[in-house]
Amino acid sequence: MGQWDRFLENYKQAVDELKVKFKGMRTQYEIENTNSPIEFVTGRVKPIASIYDKTLEKGIAFEPSANLSQELQDIAGLRIMCPFVDDIEKVVKLLRDRHDIIVVEERDYISHEKPSGYRSYHMIVEYPVQTIHGKVHILVEIQIRTLAMNFWASIEHSLNYKYKGIFPEEIKNRLQSASEAANRLDEEMSLIRTEIQEAQKYFSDYKEGGNVNFPSNS
Repeated sequence: MGQWDRFLENYKQAVDELKVKFKGMRTQYEIENTNSPIEFVTGRVKPIASIYDKTLEKGIAFEPSANLSQELQDIAGLRIMCPFVDDIEKVVKLLRDRHDIIVVEERDYISHEKPSGYRSYHMIVEYPVQTIHGKVHILVEIQIRTLAMNFWASIEHSLNYKYKGIFPEEIKNRLQSASEAANRLDEEMSLIRTEIQEAQKYFSDYKEGGNVNFPSNS
């Protein structure tokens, strides 16, 4: 195993463990027959090529080191998707109250969205990973957002790579309009939240009851 593989292995372990824990939180809500503020969880470790690009951007040495771990706080990243905007605050509180992570920094891009239209809530947390050489504290970036916010951010991220961060005016304007549309979607869904949750519960109970009538071929 090479130097970079050894360095990133702790990050992979942190992501894998936190994904299991956060998905477990969702399961606990289901067991208690309560609406979960967590829709689903994803995670990744930043590829070496992306780490290299970031070191060039920040003017730091491209080498696996303690300094790199502190300078790049998003080598390990998780995303928690929420059904509704109000759920984001609930998830943030759940994470603040956990004893297995320490919140290092919070950035609210929902109340204060970026000029591009980007909206999300970011938390930098410190998570202890147990290794054969002892405990290692890993910094992890957790992004908490709705499905609409995530769709917009994924498109913007892809376009950002294509245009190297310098968007043509038309693309910039359309992205801004799309961000406003995603915001309106979140607002509309929040207004009928109760009806949506009741419908989802009804559908879930229906499936569990096995009362599915398949169409006849006759």
